[in-house]
Amino acid sequence: MHDPQPLAGIKVIDFTQVMLGPCCTQTLGDYGADVIKIERIGAGDLSRSSIEDPAGQLNPIFCSLNRNKRSIALDLKSPAGIAVVHRLVANGDVVVNNFRAGVMERMGLGYDALSAINPRIIFAFGTGFGTEGPYSHKGGQDILAQAMSGVMARKCDPSEPLTIYPTALADYSAGMHLVQGILLALLQRERTGGGQQVEVSLYDSMLAMQMQEAAMWLMRERDFSWGAMPHTGAFETTDGALVIVGAFKANPLREISLALGLDDLSQDARFDSFDKSVRNRNTLHDILRARIRTNGTAHWIARLEERDLLCAPVKRLGEALADRQTDINSMLVRHDQLGLVGSPVHLSSGGFALRTSPPALGADGEAVLAEFGFSGAEIERLRVDRVLG
Repeated sequence: MHDPQPLAGIKVIDFTQVMLGPCCTQTLGDYGADVIKIERIGAGDLSRSSIEDPAGQLNPIFCSLNRNKRSIALDLKSPAGIAVVHRLVANGDVVVNNFRAGVMERMGLGYDALSAINPRIIFAFGTGFGTEGPYSHKGGQDILAQAMSGVMARKCDPSEPLTIYPTALADYSAGMHLVQGILLALLQRERTGGGQQVEVSLYDSMLAMQMQEAAMWLMRERDFSWGAMPHTGAFETTDGALVIVGAFKANPLREISLALGLDDLSQDARFDSFDKSVRNRNTLHDILRARIRTNGTAHWIARLEERDLLCAPVKRLGEALADRQTDINSMLVRHDQLGLVGSPVHLSSGGFALRTSPPALGADGEAVLAEFGFSGAEIERLRVDRVLG
């Protein structure tokens, strides 16, 4: 018999779409919460149509963010649709959304309205930049948060062109901060009996991710980047690439030189102190780059590891997914046609489980409403009136 999951019995009313909100609610569902995904009739979550795919609305982007959820399609522009939500909230625990600030309030689904129905409700939401201030009106989007938080401007080499980081850092980090906030609010409710609001933003999450760099600027007015350290870098080989991190050694440049079969560069007048290495980083890297380009990745990794230097091959995503370590860590979920990344949080009791596949749009509407006390006649009337899709 399996141990119960930690969030079993928690009912989440989920209005989220795209990534920030769905990766939050999927995490809650992965650990037992009953996540009821409220979607627009006919269209659903924007991720259902964000790419062209043979599976249509159940494309890989949507599936990656929406396992362990049930879908109900409602017309939220109708009073009857709002009334349905009110009945769900009356017996729910958490409401989550990532609309622009004020959208839920204009629908009559803000915290004040919902807490009047259920004082224990936890109202959690993510925005782009917060609910007040000069950017509160802007739509929340990952790349905008990268740009406006200072992340995009930070580079290992000032001569490199500006670029967009291709993984949705802001969405994922804000989604995980929203999970943290919800769990904290659930713990607080155990003590006080009352619910509360939980708010995160893409902007705040990106600032928080730069905590070390921000402290250096605020306290010393200095730019700081671990990636720009002179003994750290990414280098092409004859068959790929590798990274070297020259850290935790008394004289990392000497060790790197010996591993690469070079004269001891730490004795070179251009690099014989850390400050000189910083000033002459490009020249140093040109020397390392020319040497590393003469042989294969495995050759250099073996040489570097012999000297206990931090190094790794640069892998493509497909290579990482096929890596034995990925399998040992149980990081892949395969079921029927699904191929998904699992949860990085491994519990010894009540851990991750794939309980349900990502839902078709509106697939669970009747079952959800019946569980929440709607009669067959009420459900049929909602169907006839096109309130329920």
